[in-house]
Amino acid sequence: MDVLRAVRRFRVADAALRRHAQNDMRINETDLMAIRHLIACERQSRVASPKHLSEFLNISTAATAKLLSRLTASGHIRREVNPNDGRAQRLYATQASHIQMRRALSGTHKQLMKIALDLTADQQAAVVHFLEAMSAIAVMPRSEATTIEQSVES
Repeated sequence: MDVLRAVRRFRVADAALRRHAQNDMRINETDLMAIRHLIACERQSRVASPKHLSEFLNISTAATAKLLSRLTASGHIRREVNPNDGRAQRLYATQASHIQMRRALSGTHKQLMKIALDLTADQQAAVVHFLEAMSAIAVMPRSEATTIEQSVES
C-alpha cells in the first residue's frame, strides 16, 4: 500500500534527521526528546518539572534524575528551584541548546511547515485522522493490536 510505504520512508528519513541532531549535540535519543520537549514547553509558556518530563518520556523517576544530571552537566538544560515552594524544580533548555537545536533542525522544520500549510483544511483533517489512528495502534498493547490485525484479515 502506497500510504504505508510513504509512512515508512518518512520514518527512516526522520530517524536519520534525529541521529544527525544527536551527533551534532553529542546526546542520545532520549536526551534529544527531552530537550525538544523543554523547548516546546517554553514556547507555550509552560514550565516543565522532572515529574512532567518523566511522564512525557515514559521513564522512571530514577532514569529522569540520571537524565537531568547528564543534561545539566553537559550544559543542555538548567534547573531552577520553584520560588512558590522552594523545593520543586523548574526545567529549561539552555540558550546553547536552543541554538544547537535550531542549527540542527530549523531548515527542515520550516520546510515541513510549508508542506503542512499547503494542505487544504480537508487534507489536513485526513492526515491528522490517519496519523492519530496510527499512533494509537503503535502504543496499543500487543494483544489488542493482534486482535485488530486478525479482524482486518478476515
